[in-house]
Amino acid sequence: MQVLLQTDSNIEASQQMADHLKSVAKDALDRFGERITRVEAHLSDVNGHAKSAENDIHCTLEARLTGLEPVIVKENAGSTHQAIDGAMRKLKRAVASALEKHEPRSHRTPGEALAAADEDLAA
Repeated sequence: MQVLLQTDSNIEASQQMADHLKSVAKDALDRFGERITRVEAHLSDVNGHAKSAENDIHCTLEARLTGLEPVIVKENAGSTHQAIDGAMRKLKRAVASALEKHEPRSHRTPGEALAAADEDLAA
């Protein structure tokens, strides 16, 4: 799985931030294996450096799934790490839901699949 980080001119894309993104993506999405080919993160600071607001950091995550449309989620937070972490929780659940919709009927109901994804988040 390829992990890409893009930022606007108000956020410095450091190696530490890229490493954090890769670590969080690996932990959250590794269970989907080869079904996810790429994850792109887009970080922006809405107010820039001049003003600071409670939720002015925006993170948009896009997961590219093999044979399916991309899954996109958004999160707003006070810091880049919080925005990445919150968006990754949303992305994990959204990917699980998207894959469940396209898998052949199994013994689990869609609600059970989402509950399993929630259990993984709690761990």
